[in-house]
Amino acid sequence: MLALATLGSPPAQAQQEPQARLKVVGGLADVSQYVRYEEPFWRRRITELTQGRVVAEIAPFDRSGIRGQEMLQLMRLGVVPFGTALLAVVATEEPEFNAVDLPALSPDMRTLRQTVGAYRPHIEQVLRERYSIELLGIYTYPAQVVFCTRPFNGLSDLAGRRIRTSSVGQSEMVQALGATPVVTPFAEMVQAIRGGVVECAITGTLSGNAVGLHEVTSHVHAMAITWGISIFGANQTAWAALSPDIQEIIRRGVADLEPEIWNAADRETGDGLACNAGQPACTTGRRGSMTVVPVTAADDDRRRRLLTEVVLPRWVNRCGMDCVEAWNEHLAPTLGIRAKPE
Repeated sequence: MLALATLGSPPAQAQQEPQARLKVVGGLADVSQYVRYEEPFWRRRITELTQGRVVAEIAPFDRSGIRGQEMLQLMRLGVVPFGTALLAVVATEEPEFNAVDLPALSPDMRTLRQTVGAYRPHIEQVLRERYSIELLGIYTYPAQVVFCTRPFNGLSDLAGRRIRTSSVGQSEMVQALGATPVVTPFAEMVQAIRGGVVECAITGTLSGNAVGLHEVTSHVHAMAITWGISIFGANQTAWAALSPDIQEIIRRGVADLEPEIWNAADRETGDGLACNAGQPACTTGRRGSMTVVPVTAADDDRRRRLLTEVVLPRWVNRCGMDCVEAWNEHLAPTLGIRAKPE
């Protein structure tokens, strides 16, 4: 399907043909992370950084004929030598990875940065030991928040409503709020609201605006429910086939790309809220007339109780004792929340 071809050439020919041609599987098609950051980096920037020694092609994983759930296994086998895996998707096989993006865990970007930073060494170790993958970068999408067709003042007001969700964890949290989760594909979300199948939806602030949620809903909550963390890495055999200096250039390049993506996710989270509300700060999306529901102290208290009483225990139940130990070693000191074995 996809392969890495490393073409050895003597130094005299270094400027005439590349030493390595890379095939890269990136993130989701048509979203800002891929279009503005991943694709330009691999199609142009990496060739500039290596002075023509590396040429790369990239395709989004959802247009590559690849099931997201299989990405880690395909990378382990070397079928995908360089690839991007959405942790919420691969968590169906490796729930340990979802620790950094559990619903109700990171209500804002500051908390998310702390969480990912604390857990990153463990992700790196697991990828290397279980999947023979060299971790090169961790990316995030903008915040996923709650849109609704009628007014609400906070999380407690969502009881009794039918809410679009996109993962097991989101559904468990929605149930704990006394609402009814309805797992719905992103492309069908607006139609589900128009048809009355759901009256609220959890999705990205700006992606929701892009598909017209601001035209069919009236209120949007400012609290992040989840984000959308992905890892970018290389099959270890493919990585070892590159010369050490090229490895270092790629590693430094991705290390520079990573904060660009994180800063963009932070900006787009705020821009999505501003556009949905029709505020002057809107720069990217279409202006609506929605009401942004602020995060209250009661919301934050309810979020923390949902995390400790529902989300975390159910994740532990799916994940097992190894996850309890990993959480308590890496995340408990930062978050002040310990996981308990079932």
